[in-house]
Amino acid sequence: MKIRRSTGEIIFDTANFIMLAIFMAICAYPMIYVFNSSISDPQQMLMNRSFMLWPQGFSLEGYKQVLTNEKIFTGYLNTLFYVIVGTLANLLMTSIAAYGLSRPDLYGKGLFMKLIIFTMLFGGGMIPSFLLVQNLGLVDTRLALIIPGLISTFYLIIMKTNFESIPKEMVESAKLDGANDFQILFRIFIPVSKAVLAVITLYYAVDHWNDYMGPLLYLRSQDLYPIQIVLRDILLTNSMESMGPGADTGFAFSENLKYATIIVSTLPIMLVYPFIQKYFVQGSLLGAVKQ
Repeated sequence: MKIRRSTGEIIFDTANFIMLAIFMAICAYPMIYVFNSSISDPQQMLMNRSFMLWPQGFSLEGYKQVLTNEKIFTGYLNTLFYVIVGTLANLLMTSIAAYGLSRPDLYGKGLFMKLIIFTMLFGGGMIPSFLLVQNLGLVDTRLALIIPGLISTFYLIIMKTNFESIPKEMVESAKLDGANDFQILFRIFIPVSKAVLAVITLYYAVDHWNDYMGPLLYLRSQDLYPIQIVLRDILLTNSMESMGPGADTGFAFSENLKYATIIVSTLPIMLVYPFIQKYFVQGSLLGAVKQ
């Protein structure tokens, strides 16, 4: 049976479509511009930079310089280390803390939650955080980018809420079979919380990948720099000095190189989204609404 739509509904849907199309174009154009600039001929790109919907000429020299540069390669390896090790540590500690806080028989649970929520509203700030990391002897070490942010309060609350939605009968049955709390967490809670874990994993990984202030404050050795700091050196110097000797020092090529570096540094994390997109809505709802 075909349902006839009123004139008002047609106007409303059309207006929504137009607004969403405009919003999509606003969001997509910067990425299109950066990609087109990265594969454009440097000289032609410099002459036409106002509005670019397609490449100006074609050149992959920027990608060649980026992908063969030792600093970029080292920065990538460091970033992968921070993302993989840091995210695994985040998930482990967040899961353990969320499990404990989700148990109704936890003594002082209300007080713990108030103290945890307090950290969402008030923080020590940059200087106390740096002094803490310095006093722990973590400055200029990889652990300085992992330990201070082991647990995010927001992600902890999401996971805790999801754990609370798991039927208590499952926990009671496991305890009758002799399972301890760690076995219940890793054999029951985590397997049935794949959607929430996928979302939180992505959030933590993106946080590590985009971390800028942490490396800037705590790292001194260039051998420990992640890709974001290497990218900053290229973008701010506006020259080829950070790419090492023997590179073209022309301004046009340095501009092309900037865009190529941006694409190289952001593409891997963007490719992750399609594979776990199906978990987004389900995981966010499970973590935000107690069933």
